[in-house]
Amino acid sequence: MGFTRLFLIRHGQVVNHHEFRYNGHFDVDITDLGVEQMNRVADFLAPARIKAIYSSDLQRAVKGAEIIAKRLDLKPTRIAALREIHLGRWEGLTREEASERFPEEAHLSFKDLTTKRMEGGESVIELRTRVLPAVSRLISLHPDEAIAIVAHGGVNRVILNDALDAADKNFFSIEQDYGCVNVIDYFSDGLRLVKLLNGGPNQELKPPVIY
Repeated sequence: MGFTRLFLIRHGQVVNHHEFRYNGHFDVDITDLGVEQMNRVADFLAPARIKAIYSSDLQRAVKGAEIIAKRLDLKPTRIAALREIHLGRWEGLTREEASERFPEEAHLSFKDLTTKRMEGGESVIELRTRVLPAVSRLISLHPDEAIAIVAHGGVNRVILNDALDAADKNFFSIEQDYGCVNVIDYFSDGLRLVKLLNGGPNQELKPPVIY
């Protein structure tokens, strides 16, 4: 039975990580540490015989894909459907700033995003509807091959939730650290097997992030 192996990567640390801003489609770069994280991932993936690498078209993912692709002698492809969840008018703001500007939405938490959205943004269900068809298409293009995707925390959670056949409400039960690697095997009979979750060369034990 043949399968496609997906190496699913979260981009490196972003420049405003310490400010706890909601980036979404807000286009931010990665830090020097983020570059180092992507170089470690590139070395980690070197033996994997990856045939293609794809990324979101936001620069934090593009930069990581370019670093990895250079190490693997590949040319990355950008796919807009792999962008992070759109957070509407909250993008680029901290929670405190968003609550002050939009008090009518101050009660919203990220757990609410399963079915709700900030004004102008997406819900998790809408994110899933955007992301999963794009991933299915990429899997179908590479039977019996290994590919890599450099994306975002929300995008990765949607893909992993689908592979685990988990409910949308479990979206935030999956951690995705900067520079992490996940491995999913997609079999020709429809079976999806998660081989690695939030792992790779950048992982170290640290306190969990609570949303």
